[in-house]
Amino acid sequence: MIVAKNLTKRYGKVVALNDVSFAIAAGESVALWGANGAGKTTTLRCLLGIQGFEGEMTVNGIDVRRNGKAARAAVGYVPQEAAFYDLTVTETLYFYAALKKAARQRIHDVLEQVQLSAHSDKRVNMLSGGMKQRLALAVALLADPPILVLDEPTASLDVQAQRDFIRAVRAFNEAGKTIVFSSHRLDEVIALGSRVLVLEDGRLALECHPFELAEKRGLHRWLRIWVSPQQREITLKVLDEQGFMYLPNGRSFYVRVNSGGKIAPLRSLEMANIPVEDFDLVDGELALPGESHD
Repeated sequence: MIVAKNLTKRYGKVVALNDVSFAIAAGESVALWGANGAGKTTTLRCLLGIQGFEGEMTVNGIDVRRNGKAARAAVGYVPQEAAFYDLTVTETLYFYAALKKAARQRIHDVLEQVQLSAHSDKRVNMLSGGMKQRLALAVALLADPPILVLDEPTASLDVQAQRDFIRAVRAFNEAGKTIVFSSHRLDEVIALGSRVLVLEDGRLALECHPFELAEKRGLHRWLRIWVSPQQREITLKVLDEQGFMYLPNGRSFYVRVNSGGKIAPLRSLEMANIPVEDFDLVDGELALPGESHD
């Protein structure tokens, strides 16, 4: 379904992709894993044919360099954070259906598929982050493409929205669609991926099964904790006093834990009378995509 041979991309003297080759069969769900700058997004942009590259890339049997428009017609793309006009959900889908020359009856189908039918008359600016991302998925599905490409699709979502989105995408994969997605979350890779392509400094460093990734890459475990903005400073103080390694990210904190001490940061905050709004376990080489929007 997707074949890359000697894929190379240079930005001046900087080599973003260096002789990368891989093949993805129809029906697979393949994760691109790597730190920021490893080449994940560049690979996806080459696959979509929206930037030049050296080497070869075919999508659904179509040469991307020679016929990028036809190759893109086989792909539904979901960015990390989609931007929409100030329309209702249904109006948004009518707009994109016209652009994609998709049948209007597909609008009802995709709303059902992404569980947005009950919100079809809402304006997009009234949707939660998770709903907006499901709307982006609905737009990607309008022309019923055989391939879905997703670039860090849950990076800006809260825990429940992440789980709902992954569940929706997994259902499309089980129905036969080929999935290619970038991620920095091991839990997401395990839940959605059947294979992992590890990129490092623009090179394909490793191919493995999702369950092999943590051991092969020496990944760590992090507890992501959400607290209210009013509790941010006191949370920093408690984590410092207790000697935890942590990274702030918007309203949340990533706290490094070991397999036997997952609950320790939560107990420390509880003893300091700091309410925890939510928490989630994340495995990986923590590469934050920027300040969180939640």
